[in-house]
Amino acid sequence: MTESTVVHLLRHGEVHNPQGLLYGRLPGYHLSENGRLMAEMVAKALAGRDIVALYSSPLERAQETATPLATTLELPIKTDDRLIEADNVFEGLAVGGMFRAPRNYRHLWNPTRPSWGEPYVDIVKRMRPMIDDARADARGHEVVLVSHQLPIWIIRLAAEGRRLAHDPRRRQCALASLTSFTFEGDRLTSVGYSEPAGALIKPPKLLKPAKRR
Repeated sequence: MTESTVVHLLRHGEVHNPQGLLYGRLPGYHLSENGRLMAEMVAKALAGRDIVALYSSPLERAQETATPLATTLELPIKTDDRLIEADNVFEGLAVGGMFRAPRNYRHLWNPTRPSWGEPYVDIVKRMRPMIDDARADARGHEVVLVSHQLPIWIIRLAAEGRRLAHDPRRRQCALASLTSFTFEGDRLTSVGYSEPAGALIKPPKLLKPAKRR
């Protein structure tokens, strides 16, 4: 009989970021109070599941999202750099203005690669073996990998045979959401998506138009 294994890709919860910066891989960005509640809600939703291993990105917000789950499931957190956020030259800049500043235009020549950050194909090259290793570790059971929106979305696109170039506004990967890959043996049979902390997700703030001078 073929063994069924489920790999859950969990995006971290809401981050305390009052300045609205693109924090990327920068250190010092922790979960907000609401983000901690999201992590607790996910842990409650997954309690009792057949989860035998827990992996996390090394960044603080991912580790903090994994912590309640580790406590609930009585599992250690295995930190793996392959789950880290995508690299980005705009780290530390305000999200609302980074594409409007003329000095940044030199980074925008190829949105399909993308030219301003880690190439999508490179994200696939690290996420795919990460999933394979986690699947082998939890064969016949379930495993959770705590990561970030872009790596999760890109490996989902790759798994479903879709183009990696995409509109970021159309990503289905909300805060504290689960993208779940189900394997029968070594064959991927389905990709599921759920938002166990969806009730805590706040609507996005509308960007204010730039003032005319």
